[in-house]
Amino acid sequence: MSSSLALVLLMLTFHNASAELFTALADMEELLETESVLIANLDNYIRVQEDKLNQLRRRSAEYQREHTEAAKDVGTYLSNPVNAFLLTKRLTTDWREVENLMSYDVGSEFLENVTNYRDVLKFPSDEDLNGAAVALMRLQDTYKLDTASVARGELNGIQYSTEMTAGDCFELGRQTYLNGDYYHTVLWMREAMDRLSHEVNRTTTKADVLEYLAFSTFKQGNVHTALLMTNELLELVPDHERAVGNKVYYEKELEKEAKQKALRGDDGSVDVPVDTTTKIRTAKDNPHVYDSSERKLYEQLCRGEAERSVTETSKLRCRYVTNKSAFLKIAPLKLEEANLKPYIVIYHDVMSDAEMEVVKRLAKPRFRRATVQNYKTGELEVANYRISKSAWLKDQEHPYIKAIGERVEDMTGLTMSTAEELQVVNYGIGGHYEPHFDFARREETNAFKSLGTGNRIATVLFYMSEVTQGGATVFPSLRLALWPKKGAAAFWFNLHASGQGDYSTRHAACPVLTGTKWVSNKWIHERGQEFRRPCELKPDHPEEF
Repeated sequence: MSSSLALVLLMLTFHNASAELFTALADMEELLETESVLIANLDNYIRVQEDKLNQLRRRSAEYQREHTEAAKDVGTYLSNPVNAFLLTKRLTTDWREVENLMSYDVGSEFLENVTNYRDVLKFPSDEDLNGAAVALMRLQDTYKLDTASVARGELNGIQYSTEMTAGDCFELGRQTYLNGDYYHTVLWMREAMDRLSHEVNRTTTKADVLEYLAFSTFKQGNVHTALLMTNELLELVPDHERAVGNKVYYEKELEKEAKQKALRGDDGSVDVPVDTTTKIRTAKDNPHVYDSSERKLYEQLCRGEAERSVTETSKLRCRYVTNKSAFLKIAPLKLEEANLKPYIVIYHDVMSDAEMEVVKRLAKPRFRRATVQNYKTGELEVANYRISKSAWLKDQEHPYIKAIGERVEDMTGLTMSTAEELQVVNYGIGGHYEPHFDFARREETNAFKSLGTGNRIATVLFYMSEVTQGGATVFPSLRLALWPKKGAAAFWFNLHASGQGDYSTRHAACPVLTGTKWVSNKWIHERGQEFRRPCELKPDHPEEF
């Protein structure tokens, strides 16, 4: 089989790329295969270019040798009719061959290959590049990562990759600039500037960095420093059009600041009108908008900093359970209590490696960007606070999928007849899902309406991979973090027995810092649970409800 035919067959094994590759690491894996094909194509291009140059070198050496010989005694050399003929030949047919070889573009075929690859291989889009940059910024903020350490390839003190170049840092800063994130733009442009002084082969110039750094510094309110940087830029590129305009603007802004300062009182104070219209939105306003205190606690839990008291943890127990299941009397489950009220538990070793591999294999071809339900309309939509891809699997698709559903019924004591299909999720670069409720609140009247099975009474969350760093499931109001353990499953009730939502079950998936995170979950609904989880004589929900 020829190499070109083998390459075509390899290309046909790939499928067209969809956007948002950054939202699932399973999709990102195929980018390495794309890169492998491109590297092979580049190596072949280099090889034929070297062959061409080697031919020209041999011709040049041959001609130079003859020319040197002729220069020793021109008359004697040309008096030889053979030499005269060969000289004539070199300057006619031979040089035409050299000209043809010099003009032949050996790279056109390989450039055409790259164009064709875009139809059959997965290539990231500009959206993927921006999404990956946003994800890195999310990780930097959530886990308090030092910019210089990340640029060195270190995450929490562990070296994971090669260092970033000044050009890499510049591009990361440029992407955050495009998003209007001037805080991170300044951080990464400064890092790019620091690295420029140590690099020899530069792809980025100091002027490039200064342009973005100066304006981002201005947007952060530091006009004086922005002007200094702009002046430095103009020394390097005196006719820089944007810098010339910005310099004039910054100087006017500084004049305004000086005048305002002169008009202040003797103590330098100035009256500032108070904005009484600002209102901090909380979880009760929108299930996906939370106040600063919850955000802070959420990030602390993700970093493993918010520890629970010994009084709380001392009451938790581990045990084997049968849950009144005939099957579990033979093979009881390992249960670990994570929280007592609401009752949250971890079942260990409840999914085998073989089951997890089948679930992943079935899910991969169907992956779509994970969606959330609009709390007003009930419609599904993508959102930046949920970065992952998901797929849904039916019990009929494989005996393992059916077995997992039956196991959930044994674990929970609830019927699966009205449960949703098994959802499989793979998180992407910095993949996360910010604090949210699994259940629909009373004002979300359109939620789950089409299912006709009531609200989500409970959640079972299977962990199908170990996560090297990050990726915890956290409950901010409970100060609880569940760390992924392959083969384990978390279970909790989203609703009180009365049917009212349990707001303390508001939870989040922390960003994945390193590693890959695979989970699958069963959302169990109210319909059919009337006798399996009956209401109590007195309402068990808080008084405010």
